[in-house]
Amino acid sequence: MWTPSDRALVGDFGSGQALSNDQFRLLEPLTPPAKAGGGPRKTDMRRMLDGLFYVVRTGCQWRHLPPPPAFPPWQTVYGYMRAFQKAGVWEAMRHHLLVMLREQEGREASPTAAIIDTQSVKTTEKGGIAAMARPTRSGAQTPLRRRDQRPAAGGLVHAANLQDADSAGDLLKRIKRLYCWLEVVFANSVCNRLSVLLACFLLGLTLIIVRRNARTGFTVLPRRWVVKRTLGRFGRYRRLGRDYEQLPEVSETMVTLAAIRLRIHRLAHPNRKRLPSP
Repeated sequence: MWTPSDRALVGDFGSGQALSNDQFRLLEPLTPPAKAGGGPRKTDMRRMLDGLFYVVRTGCQWRHLPPPPAFPPWQTVYGYMRAFQKAGVWEAMRHHLLVMLREQEGREASPTAAIIDTQSVKTTEKGGIAAMARPTRSGAQTPLRRRDQRPAAGGLVHAANLQDADSAGDLLKRIKRLYCWLEVVFANSVCNRLSVLLACFLLGLTLIIVRRNARTGFTVLPRRWVVKRTLGRFGRYRRLGRDYEQLPEVSETMVTLAAIRLRIHRLAHPNRKRLPSP
C-alpha cells in the first residue's frame, strides 16, 4: 500500500509514476554501486530513476526535466543513463525482472516461444550525421526508424530502409543468447524469406508464419496479438511516440526503460499483493 512518504513523491513532477518503496526495493539491488576509489555517491538513485521514467513517460526534453529538489540535474540523469547503457545495466535489469515475473506467474524462467514484429516511428528534422543515419523508407516522405520488437527481450532500432527480413537475424541471435531454451519463433509473412529461414536453422529454431486473415475488418491474429499488445503499451510512453534520439543505442535504451517500468508495475503494483519475497 502507499505510505505518506510515497504519496509525497506523487505530485506535479511525479505524474503518478514515482517509484513506491516496494518497487524501488526490486530495482535497488540491480543498480551498480559507486566506483571504488572515489568519494561517496551524492546522487539519490531513487530520484535518478524517477527522473528517467519521467522523461520516458512524459516525453519532455532533457533540459526541461524539473530541476532539484524534484529530480537531480538533467546532466546527472542523462550521464547515469548513458553510463549504465554502456555497461549493460538496463538490459540486465530488464532481463532479471522478466525472469522474476515469469516465475511469479508459475512459468519457466526461460521462454520456449518468441513473437517478433516491427514498428516504424517518425524521427525529428535533424541534419548532418543524424539525417545520414536515418534514411527514409521506400515511398516515405519523412525520415523513419524501425524497431524490431519481441515482448520479452526488448528489440533493435535501425534505419527504416532496412527490411524486416534483413534485421530479423540479428534480433534472433540476441534473444537466443538470452534464452537458450527458445524453440519456436512466430512472425508475419514478411519474414518468410531465405535469410530468416537460414538464421532460424543455424540457431536451431522453428519459424512459424502467421498469415493475415482473408476476411475484411479487424481480426485478432493468433499468437501475434501478444507483440501488438506490447506495442500498444509502449504507446502510453510519449518518448516512444516519435524518435527524438540521434543515436540508435539511446533509442533502444528508451524502449528498455519503458519495458522496465511496465514490469515493475506488474510486479509491485500498490493495489496488488503480488510482491515476490526478497
